[in-house]
Amino acid sequence: MTKRESGQPEGPVSPSSPEVAAARLRLLAEATRALASSLDAAESLRRLARLVVPHLADACVVDVVEGDGLRRLTVTDRDPERALRVLPGGFLPGPDDSSAPLARVLRGGGPLAVSDFPTPDPADSLQAAQWALYRTLGAGSALIVPMRVRQQTLGALTFVRHAPAAPFDEQEQALAADLGHRAGLALDNARLYALQQYTAEQLQLSLLPDMTGLGHLQLAASYVAARERAEVGGDWYDAFPLPDGSAILAIGDVIGHDLAAAVRMGQLRNMLRALAYDSGDDPAGVMSRLDNVMQGLTTIELVTAVIARLETPETGPWRLRWTNAGHLPPLLAQPNGRTLLLEEGHAPILGVDPALGRTTACVTLPAGSTLLFYTDGLIERPGEDIGRGLTRLRQQAASLARQPLAVFRDELLNRFSDDQHDDIAVLALRVP
Repeated sequence: MTKRESGQPEGPVSPSSPEVAAARLRLLAEATRALASSLDAAESLRRLARLVVPHLADACVVDVVEGDGLRRLTVTDRDPERALRVLPGGFLPGPDDSSAPLARVLRGGGPLAVSDFPTPDPADSLQAAQWALYRTLGAGSALIVPMRVRQQTLGALTFVRHAPAAPFDEQEQALAADLGHRAGLALDNARLYALQQYTAEQLQLSLLPDMTGLGHLQLAASYVAARERAEVGGDWYDAFPLPDGSAILAIGDVIGHDLAAAVRMGQLRNMLRALAYDSGDDPAGVMSRLDNVMQGLTTIELVTAVIARLETPETGPWRLRWTNAGHLPPLLAQPNGRTLLLEEGHAPILGVDPALGRTTACVTLPAGSTLLFYTDGLIERPGEDIGRGLTRLRQQAASLARQPLAVFRDELLNRFSDDQHDDIAVLALRVP
């Protein structure tokens, strides 16, 4: 550890001594780990600022380009009280019309050392803001390095040494420039990841079904992506009316948790709509036809699904006819707290053999009951028997059966998403 790193006054230690070189390599390695530890760019850059103070400088300021201006992301100082006098998170004007050293770096200049702090031009707001920053931090010298990636400057790191202070030597400037480059890579990666997340989320929203035409039904549905993956996946649900006044309710899971799975999910759901609307078949017939078309015209391999036909006569009870292709059984929760898993009509998953026989089961839906379709992400936990998850689901559904349908759905998701490892799709129906 050098004397600057230990907070001692500068001594005769040579800037090229093995001890100094080793300390700088350690700092570079620690900074790299800090920048790679998270896809949250703001947090990674704050960690970097905390690492370089006081080893390379007495203070570190991180500014990032946002639109036509700058956002001061963080200010870290050897003296915490001094740092509190500078407000991070504030917005600064852009560099286009400024002669401040920071502006020159952001316009494409290389690392720039500053040791002279003259009175700023009042008309140059960025220069005035920077000179105020230097006064507040008690700067004796400063070094500004760009965060640049692919010929684009994303921001700058400013390293400050309190007065009186030795200027940054050539090796320190090279180290600071390397830190700026690595910080730029981390910031660029985080922004690309955020763009990917946004794109995936918009795709998922575009794939969610349009349930217009079902205003006479109380329906509540949700899709929740696994936290460690993109906001998109192969879990799906659907609900749409048929020409005879009945309605199709469906849920399923295409293997995969990525963009390709979402595209296959969209294909499958559209095929189901066409087959169910046009054929007039019962759910087992629709499922068999879907299996045959899926294996003949797509590359989709394995799918679990439940297809149900809801009959809602004006007089008499509502009836549900359904078939199940390797999916978890729908749950029927009654207002009196009784629950029933609809386990009939079960057959192998789609993608095994389209010639497999499938059956349609039927149940009368009690008034005020809630019918729940769901995917395995709601109840499955690593290393736990599926029976425990189903039992937990029945208990929670029974306790919520008298709540409004939206509350029923939201509370189930809240109670089961604490340890979520997979995508979740749910579709709930309330019988009047």
